[in-house]
Amino acid sequence: MLLSAGTSLVTADELALHLEPALEAITPDGMLAHIKVLASDEFEGRAPGTKGEELSVKYITDQFKQIGLKPGNPDGTYTQEVPLAGIRSEPAMSFITGDKTIDLKYPDDFVASSARLQSEIKIDNSNVVFVGYGVVAPEYGWDDYKNVDVHGKTLLMLIGDPPIPDPKDSSKLDEKMFKGKAMTYYGRWTYKYEIAAKKGAAAAVIIHQTDSAGYPYSVVRTSWGKENYEIDSPNKNMDAVGARSWIALDAAKKLLADCGQDYDALLKSAITKEFRPVTLKAKANIDIKQQLRSFKSHNVIGKLEGSDPKLRDEYVIYTAHWDHLGRHSELRGDNASGVASVIELAAAFTKLNPPPKRSLLFMATTAEEAGLLGAKFYALHPLYRLEKTLADINIDTVNPWGKTRDIEDLSNNNSTLDDLLAAAAKGNGREMKPNSQPEKGSFYRADHFEFSKRGVPSLYTGGGTNFIGKPPQFGQQKKDDYTAHHYHQVSDEVDPNWDLSGAVQDIQLLFEVGYQVANGDKFPEWRPESEFKAKQESILRNDRTEN
Repeated sequence: MLLSAGTSLVTADELALHLEPALEAITPDGMLAHIKVLASDEFEGRAPGTKGEELSVKYITDQFKQIGLKPGNPDGTYTQEVPLAGIRSEPAMSFITGDKTIDLKYPDDFVASSARLQSEIKIDNSNVVFVGYGVVAPEYGWDDYKNVDVHGKTLLMLIGDPPIPDPKDSSKLDEKMFKGKAMTYYGRWTYKYEIAAKKGAAAAVIIHQTDSAGYPYSVVRTSWGKENYEIDSPNKNMDAVGARSWIALDAAKKLLADCGQDYDALLKSAITKEFRPVTLKAKANIDIKQQLRSFKSHNVIGKLEGSDPKLRDEYVIYTAHWDHLGRHSELRGDNASGVASVIELAAAFTKLNPPPKRSLLFMATTAEEAGLLGAKFYALHPLYRLEKTLADINIDTVNPWGKTRDIEDLSNNNSTLDDLLAAAAKGNGREMKPNSQPEKGSFYRADHFEFSKRGVPSLYTGGGTNFIGKPPQFGQQKKDDYTAHHYHQVSDEVDPNWDLSGAVQDIQLLFEVGYQVANGDKFPEWRPESEFKAKQESILRNDRTEN
């Protein structure tokens, strides 16, 4: 027997028979056809606000129409307008220590930008303060700022969570502090810039470390060295920190040494609750000239209406982002497997007769690469109430190397959606494995996180590593090679050696999970220990009060 999202039960044979036409509609050839179009030279890397957006939005809209989805926007269109601003930054940064001026080289030594929609950000002679990990976490009794006034100052901080050793075994991390090895939101760069803004700092400079960040400095250089985007809010984002920067590790070590500080000693002091901000013998000068352009980007949304009149105003959402890094002189294409998967899922669901009880939304978001902006805008301005949204199932990349016996759950077992995934995997003779690298914070780096922050349970998976017919280390080697050589690089393109049979396997599991949620008799729930549970309870409580 298979458990649905609620308590109702169906036999495995009944479920398989009903789902068979839909599952068979998800094919390697179908996925590859979409990827080839979206990743083609003609689409110019699919940057928001470019010809690549026009072509991408039209292609996805046309696919949704052909599949038979209804317009996802209640206004009768397949798009949600997202006001964005494109920002091209030309930053200069230097530090004065004593009678010495240290000019950093962009982008090799640092990157810098601002979310503020201003033509120039100028910070002169700003005191520099090392604030450890820059974390204020009351639930852990942790405050790196200790009420020190950092208003108008330039903050130098470490990426990641404070790695607190287990008091009983110093070779391990304390599971009671910042989830041990797993990254919390406090470890993400987005949080660090947010808390710097709340503290009134002029600038926040993050020291890059590959292990803690989860990706090499080359990813930072590529992502921040191009035109970036922000939501074009009415206040022009003046509540954001003035300058956001990353500094390469070697450049940071040299700067600290010139200030008479030892990087390793500071690192050691930063993992204690007693840490206090350290004022460095340095002044920062930052000048960021910004070319701004405001434009309208778009989320693309198709809707499959539910079959139950009482439940069709409740929703399950599948998301993937359509955007990528834009056009480069050496660009030959890029991977579009996530949005291809959503199109395949949408086509599969239309094969069901009757459709699921609840409605399904299939959404291709904009500006994910720029900070989950399309998903953030939808979550702030939902077309369908979040109180009526049961789950967001998000797809970023897929496994292109063949079938596996497992699938990786990147959701960190945060909600009952993880139980549904485990049951679906088991029913297909596979195994759901926990996040193998929780320290990389994958859960906080994709579109579903914007839904999670607002209380909607979410599911996010990665490809398995136990490949059928391959050596034991094959899967991890492939993943490591992708991260090192292709992730956010122009080499992330269609490969004739791909075997998408494994991707189809995984997408079929996500289909089954979404089907179960859409037909279940209660909402998925966050685990009691999840930081998102209180938010979900709040929106559901408000919904019950209104009704």
